Amino acid sequence: MKKRTKIIFSVLVVAAVLAATYRVVNRPPSASLESSAQMEEIIASSGCMACHTANPELPFYASLPVAGKLVKEDARLAYRSFDMTPMLEALKKGEKVSEVDLAKVEKVILDGTMPMAKYYLVHWGASLNDTEKQMALSWVKSQRAAFYPNQLAHAQWSNETIRPVQDSVPVDMRKVILGNLLFHDVRLSADNTVSCSSCHGLNTGGVDNKQFSEGVGGQFGGVNAPSVYNAHYNFVQFWDGRAATLADQAAGPPLNPVEMACKSFDEICEKLNADAAFSKAFKEVYPDGFNQANITDAIQEFERTLLTPNSRFDKYLKGDNAALTAEELAGYDLFKKYNCATCHVGENMGGQSYELLGIKHDYFADRGTELTIEDNGRFKETKDERDRHRFKVPGLRNVALTAPYFHDGTQATLEDAVIAMAKYEVGVDLSKQEVAQMVSFLRTLTGEYQGKLLVNENDLQK
Repeated sequence: MKKRTKIIFSVLVVAAVLAATYRVVNRPPSASLESSAQMEEIIASSGCMACHTANPELPFYASLPVAGKLVKEDARLAYRSFDMTPMLEALKKGEKVSEVDLAKVEKVILDGTMPMAKYYLVHWGASLNDTEKQMALSWVKSQRAAFYPNQLAHAQWSNETIRPVQDSVPVDMRKVILGNLLFHDVRLSADNTVSCSSCHGLNTGGVDNKQFSEGVGGQFGGVNAPSVYNAHYNFVQFWDGRAATLADQAAGPPLNPVEMACKSFDEICEKLNADAAFSKAFKEVYPDGFNQANITDAIQEFERTLLTPNSRFDKYLKGDNAALTAEELAGYDLFKKYNCATCHVGENMGGQSYELLGIKHDYFADRGTELTIEDNGRFKETKDERDRHRFKVPGLRNVALTAPYFHDGTQATLEDAVIAMAKYEVGVDLSKQEVAQMVSFLRTLTGEYQGKLLVNENDLQK
């Protein structure tokens, strides 16, 4: 009995020593520090940069045969899903942090999934205590309030990662009128058969509902056309992000040999100048007349008006609790539970980051078809291996109208797209009920254009 008592006493002593040690090494940042300084300390103490960077600070045991293999694989996967270097640099400079990064940080803290248990069990003090969690969550909230204010939402939803679409943004209506005409003008193509609206129909959800769009001479491109609606909110344009602005994007298709196939903008300007009335009207707004910069600027100004506010989901965010059904609300809860709301953020519910297609499983191996140059995604522009198969996240506004889905147009229905995203990005096989609920939610994202609810005329004709 004495021996047992001694063992129990010894265990209690060890436990007390470990608890005391833990409290010493796991102290939260000082409450007197500014929230960004607190966050810097939390990132450092929790070991985030041991994995979430191109040059991870691997621990000593990474050189060991078995443990080292596991550590290096964890670091590889962490970097693939979230490079925290830009966030840390912005934090140190007092600049705004990407709202996608804010959402990712917030989600793992709320879920308790980071730091990983196998990391903090070895690295004492790396786990987040309650005080640190609250500091980090408060920092995220303060960043959103400062840089991504959600002024249209009801107070209870002001810290959501998604914001309602604005009714309008400031524009020059003279340019908008010209841009509208140019957007629908087939003279921007070499054979006068294709306009911007050919692939981005305003009566078909801002797309053409084809896997690949058809250009001059019946040629087909190699990537699915994204919607032009709400593109104003995207941080870059095109799946690979090669255009920084809407004007840059508008300059691409006219000179693309597969799409509009003009040799130069001089060819386009010559045709437009031959239209005396249009030329006169254009010079009243752009005194130097037709040129690439002015044409694309006018189209950009028009496209900035292609906003689709007042979806049922936006009405819900604005405080109308009856706007969504129980089924749709369940879908929104799943949308957040399965991390969709960490990348599909902002007004357009996407378009704010590049993300890897195939984080949990190899999408392209499973697809079973030959890889194309478009499958490289952002890698086409950067030649950085990390960017291979990484794409600008598509916006989900009006997504019920814009089938087929993904950059390769392989997902025929919303159900297909939801199942695939859950599998390849989250590593989850959704139940039929979960798929139905998420699709129900996604259908609430259809908004209004010029005061009328968007419909897809292709669907009406079926």
